[in-house]
Amino acid sequence: METKQENIEAAVKPKSKRKTSFLILLIALLVIGGGWFAYYELYAKFVEETDDAYVNGNLIALSPQIAGTVTKVVPDEGDFVKKGQVLVELDSNDTQIALQDAEAKLASKVREVRSMYAAADNYKAKVESSKVAYRQALSDYNRRKNLVERGAISKEDLIHYQDNVESAKSQLEAAEQSLEMTVALVDNTVLETHPGVKSAVAALRKSYLDNMRTQIVAPVSGYVAKRAVQLGAQVQPGSQLMTIVPLHEVWVDANFKESQMKDMRIGQPVTLTSDLYGEDVEYKGEIESLGIGTGSAFSLLPAQNASGNWIKIVQRLPVKIRLEEQNQDKYPLRIGLSMLAKVDIRNTDGKVLAKLPKQEARYNTDVYHNSLEEVDKLVAKILHENVGVTTAAQ
Repeated sequence: METKQENIEAAVKPKSKRKTSFLILLIALLVIGGGWFAYYELYAKFVEETDDAYVNGNLIALSPQIAGTVTKVVPDEGDFVKKGQVLVELDSNDTQIALQDAEAKLASKVREVRSMYAAADNYKAKVESSKVAYRQALSDYNRRKNLVERGAISKEDLIHYQDNVESAKSQLEAAEQSLEMTVALVDNTVLETHPGVKSAVAALRKSYLDNMRTQIVAPVSGYVAKRAVQLGAQVQPGSQLMTIVPLHEVWVDANFKESQMKDMRIGQPVTLTSDLYGEDVEYKGEIESLGIGTGSAFSLLPAQNASGNWIKIVQRLPVKIRLEEQNQDKYPLRIGLSMLAKVDIRNTDGKVLAKLPKQEARYNTDVYHNSLEEVDKLVAKILHENVGVTTAAQ
């Protein structure tokens, strides 16, 4: 009997243990399911995430504006450069000679134009003198004509006076034509606005700018990358000397699946982490623009989906994320770094596409704005030195 009872108890105990284990497993599954459901309802359904995101920024190619030979290179790759700093210098001997030649030509042109004004005044005086001579000859002829009728002088003498009238008239016409030709060169102008002087001034300004452009400056502050220029190299306008990367103006291009874009709007907050610094360092940002087209649409060889072997592929749209300055000084980002982007899509009041045109420039530099101030002073100096007192007063 005891043996039978023990057998019954031994058979019941495993069943009881299985029930307990099953109950524990069920509770665990319910807890996990409830946790996942709570996580989804409270957080996951309001966040779109992608690890197909990379740091991007402006890559400013530094190029010369004139041809020349490189004589100095200041920075190397990785160096920080300040806006307006001279980075590369070209041989300036030829440009200095051209500048001196332009200065001499402007001075010569000013004197030439002065002589034109003086010639115009001279021809005006000749016209007045020729008018007086013509009136005098005509008056003499008219008086002698009456004397011929009375026989006081001969007809030969009258013919002589008539020839004087014709000669004076011809001289007057020649003087008037010369005056017209001379006045046409200076009419309705002053010295500074004369076309010849303005052309010489423009040539001087160009030579001055060419001489200034032998010093190639940084248009923005940033870090040097891809330095290609070498000492002694003969460079041409448009050739790339180096690249400047302003790391304080970087952004993130995150590529989301098209199925994730339904509730994304401009202005939604974004949390980002980088593979470089790990999850402990977070960056804050917001969506600046949503993609205008998929990557395949703008590829060099767009997909031809009209073919018979078409297979549907989920496309991705680029989303530009503007970063806040938080953490960027302590943990600077570099171009091309991988990022993990999480977009909070709770607020869907923003726009999908921008509606208003941009009025202000997103990027600008003022390092070239004052280039002509010094040359204008030089022009004024040359004009002052080569304009006579009489001409200046006129």
